[in-house]
Order: sequence, then C-alpha cells, then structure tokens
Amino acid sequence: MDKNIENKVSQWLNGQFDADTVAAIKKLQQDNPDELADAFYRNLEFGTGGLRGVMGVGTNRMNKYTVGMATQGFANYLKQAFKGEVKIAIAHDSRNNSRFFAEVAANVMGANGIKVYLFEHLRPTPELSFAIRHLHCQGGIVLTASHNPKEYNGYKAYWNDGAQLIPPHDKNVILEVEKISAVDEVKWSGGEANIIPIEKEVDEAYLKVLQDLSIQPDVIKAQHDLKIVYTPIHGTGITLVPEILKRYGFTNVHVVEEQATPDGNFPTVVYPNPEEAEAMSMGLKKAKELDAAILLGTDPDSDRVGIAVKDIKGEWTLLNGNQTAVLLFNYIIEGRRNKGLAGATDYVCKTVVTSDLIDVFAARNNVKCYNVLTGFKWIADLIHKKEGKEQFICGGEESYGYMIGDNVRDKDAIASVALICEMAASALNGGRSLYEQLIDIYVKYGYYKENLISITKKGMKGADEIADMMRGYRENPPATINGSPVVTIYDYQLQKVKSLKTGEEQPIDLPKSNVLQFILEDGTKISARPSGTEPKIKFYFSVNQQLESAAGFDAATQALDQKIQQIIKDMKLK
Repeated sequence: MDKNIENKVSQWLNGQFDADTVAAIKKLQQDNPDELADAFYRNLEFGTGGLRGVMGVGTNRMNKYTVGMATQGFANYLKQAFKGEVKIAIAHDSRNNSRFFAEVAANVMGANGIKVYLFEHLRPTPELSFAIRHLHCQGGIVLTASHNPKEYNGYKAYWNDGAQLIPPHDKNVILEVEKISAVDEVKWSGGEANIIPIEKEVDEAYLKVLQDLSIQPDVIKAQHDLKIVYTPIHGTGITLVPEILKRYGFTNVHVVEEQATPDGNFPTVVYPNPEEAEAMSMGLKKAKELDAAILLGTDPDSDRVGIAVKDIKGEWTLLNGNQTAVLLFNYIIEGRRNKGLAGATDYVCKTVVTSDLIDVFAARNNVKCYNVLTGFKWIADLIHKKEGKEQFICGGEESYGYMIGDNVRDKDAIASVALICEMAASALNGGRSLYEQLIDIYVKYGYYKENLISITKKGMKGADEIADMMRGYRENPPATINGSPVVTIYDYQLQKVKSLKTGEEQPIDLPKSNVLQFILEDGTKISARPSGTEPKIKFYFSVNQQLESAAGFDAATQALDQKIQQIIKDMKLK
C-alpha cells in the first residue's frame, strides 16, 4: 500500500476517532484492502458546490469527520466575512445519514458561536434556499447527494443570497476547509443553545410565495379535476408537493404510494433520478392505470422534476429536460403577456448547454434571454447583478432544473410542479395536450432536438482520462463533424470564441469553466463538459430544422435523431 495511504490510515486508527470508525477501518484492512486504499488515497474534495461522495470511513468518504472538518472551515470563513451576529440555516433530505450529518453540521456551527436554524424534519433544497433570505441568514447548508445512488451523500454550501457559493467565496471557503488538517481542530460541541428548530413558519412563508407565482388561477378553477400522478421517489417532495397542488386548487392528485415514504435506501429504484426512465416506471404504470393527464416525479431533495405526458398517438412518453424547459418558459412568457403581467425589463436565463429554442422564442416575444455557465448559482448571480434594474421571470437548465420568480435562488421542483400542472390545465382548457403544444412551438419557432451522452471514467485514473479528452479537443479541434465544417469554437476555459472562417477571436464575458462548444455550418451545436460532481464527461448535441406543420413531426424527429447518432459515431463516442 502507498506510504501516504498507510500514514492516513494510521492517523485514523490512533487519533481521536470513535470506536465504530476504528473497527470499520480494521475490518477493511482484513477484508478489502483495495477499498481501504480508495477510502484514504485522497481527501474528499470540498469543491465549489461543497462535498459529495460515498459514505463510509476514510478521508475520501462522507462521514462525521469529513463533514465536521468541512463545517469548521465554512464557519471560520463566515465569521471572517461577516461582523456581528452570524446566522445559518441547515436542512437535509431523505438519504441515509442526512439527518445525522445535519446535526453534526449544526453542532459545529453552534459551537463556533453561529446561530443555527435547523429544520426539524427533512425538507426540499429550494426551501432551504428560501429560508436563508427569509431568516436573513449569512449562509446555509443542505445535506443531500441530489439524484446520486443510495451509497452517496453530500453537503451543499450556500451564501447569504440563498445561492450556492460563487467566486470569491467558493475558493475562500475551500481554502479555509483545507486549513483544517485534523479532527481535533473542529469545535464539535458546546453551542447547543445556538441551535433553533424551524419548520411550520418557514413552510407557510415559502408556500405563500409559491402560490403567488400562479399566472392563471381561473384556468385551474375550470380544470381543477385535472388527473395528476405524482411520485416523490422516496424523497422530500412528499412534504410539500401535495400541499402546493392542493393550495393551487387541484383536486385530483394521486401519489404513487409505493414511493411516497422517504427512504434513503430508495428500495423501488436503482437511481432516484427523474431523468431515468426506470425511476419513473412505477409512476408511469399508475398514470396509465388511471388514464391521468400528467405524471411528475421529483428527486430526493426536490430540486429536479421529470414529467411524462401522452404523445399525439395517445402513448405515454417521458419528456427530456429541454422539452420541459421549452414548454415551461413559453407558458410563462406568453401567459404573463396575455394576462398583462409582462414588463419591459422581463428576462429569462438558461445555461449554455440548454436548448437554443428558448433564445429564439424569447427574442420573438421581446424578452431578453441570458446564457450562463452550467449551475444554478450562475443564474442566481445574474439575478443578484440585475436586481432593481431588470425583472427575472424564470430560469432553467436541461438537467431537469427550473426556477420561477426570484424568491428562491436555486432550482425548485416544488414551484415547477405547481406551474407545470397549471400549464397542463391551461393546455386542456384550450383543447390541447402538452405534447401538442410542444409541436405547436416547434412549428412556430423551429424544431430543436437535443441529446446527451455521459462517459464515465471511474477510479484514480478517471480524472486524468477526462482531462486528456478535453486537452485533445482543445489542442486539436475537429475541422468537420459528420461532414459539416466547424465554423465557431467557444472555449469557456480560455474565455474566448473563435471564428474558424476568419480567425477572429472575441472574449466570452463569463467566468472560466472547462467547457468547449463546436458550432457547425449546418447549425448543429456540440458541447463537451466534464461533470463537476461525478466522474463523467458529458457531450450535449443540438440539431435543428424548420417544421412546416405538425403532420411532418414524426419524419423530422426521425431525421434529427439519425443526425445525432451519425454525429456521435463520427466523433467516436460510442
């Protein structure tokens, strides 16, 4: 075993660690030395979004000690950044150990003299974002690994605007966390009096804000019996989704009971992720049995939502994140205009890898559309910069995250479920289905078809392999892809966009990010981006064509799908 790993193991065996931890390390020494090496070969990185990793003993795992050391570093920075009383809100999801980790974080913050508002029970991540601003906190923490498998947990850190950390605070917190080199540098207890339980009052304030987002309450009144099926996939959504739908006025909501109980083992799914068809399969079965109008599913911390609707043949189909975003943005933009709510300074925001169709119809409706880097913290940052000057109405990204209004500064599946159901009611009121409305949008503005593939590179060598792939694309970019010349390259790491026709370069006014985009002569856009939370590199494909009428939809779909597959083959990604 590597000497560095041996030293770390020895420190944990002989340091101030509890008996269960020591016993677990000794068991790994005996039964699984490879896993022991993986658990100690590095420190679990506190990245720009916080921690995320497999639970277990070791420096490279989510456990009491890595959570405590991260919290001590965060506490140190909060006290440096803010003078006087410092307050923080802490929430957690349904994952195994989430409550325990939340209490560890609360105890460490309290011991550092920080007032802690701790949710008494599991609550959605967007409510934590709301609570930070509602309670005038300087920061926040939510214990969740979002949609990762059951072995994982995570720790998201938030700033006083209710958004996840951005520069300079992200890097400064990381530096403070890295200074904590031993568990005896952590203040583990002694500040219990600083911990204040919260729940109902914040619930009520949050739900009231969500109720005020409704654009067409009259439509809901007319279509209150819209048949809705909802699954929380064993997560936090069960705490507030049925309630917000009830308050909106929907009276025919059916919860998938087999997935209604919060459970960190996620017993009915492999991945608790509404992006996965398998996770939505139980909900689809119920939707078919009930002949429902729409199915919705939220992930464990309720910041992402997936939906399924009937297509034009009456068959159930899962919409991808881009399709839902197109429908939702269009509904909000047109709905506000039709209701006289639109303002001259209205704007929407999306990430650079989300469907460009949104840019097209926003421009046609005289609404600005800003593009930012992947991650809702950048949408929140834009809102902060434009506060008092322009009016944010909605934001989103292709990975099933949407935000309506600016009271929450992170993706919000609770608000999204409510507005998506209102959108479905509006479509039904007009004699249309959501799928028909999606095709209507394609006919009016152009048919944009997107796809995503992820290539996983696990283990110690994975990060190097992903870095080599990006280096290759950056140093030797393709001249053509699938027979179409590459005309423009966006390099967000170098913060420049280059025209391959003229050689001209322009700056990109966004923070550095390891993302490359290739724009082809035929209008295709291909994006390459290493994941910030998983050992993956993601490739996003967007192709488009005009759609003359709904009758040509199936043929156009087939042609665009074939084009994407040809691009993937040409790039040797499969």
